[in-house]
Amino acid sequence: QVQLVESGGGLVQPGGSLGLSCAASGITTSFYAMGWYRQAPGKQRELVAAFANSGSTNYAESVKGRFTISRDNAKNTVYLQMNSLKPEDTAVYYCNARHKFAIGLAYWGQGTQVTVSS
Repeated sequence: QVQLVESGGGLVQPGGSLGLSCAASGITTSFYAMGWYRQAPGKQRELVAAFANSGSTNYAESVKGRFTISRDNAKNTVYLQMNSLKPEDTAVYYCNARHKFAIGLAYWGQGTQVTVSS
């Protein structure tokens, strides 16, 4: 059974930092392009940051320079370090695992709430 379990969300003041973790089980993350998405109320889910098949990273323009995605394949875990948080970063953040070669094979975590507010 595949599980992606996010942790690290919470309430933070504008300008603060949070780190999210996504622990994967049932898959070998080195075979997957891991990423983070978010969905704010009333909005569509959007890409935040992700690894491409090549291992390079892609970021949404709105988070470039503030967020950093990283991974530890030995721990089957992907991370998202979020700095200089803004109220518009408030959303549910989801971990995604997309198989590098099997088109359409992907998994989602249950999401973790990040709220940026004073």
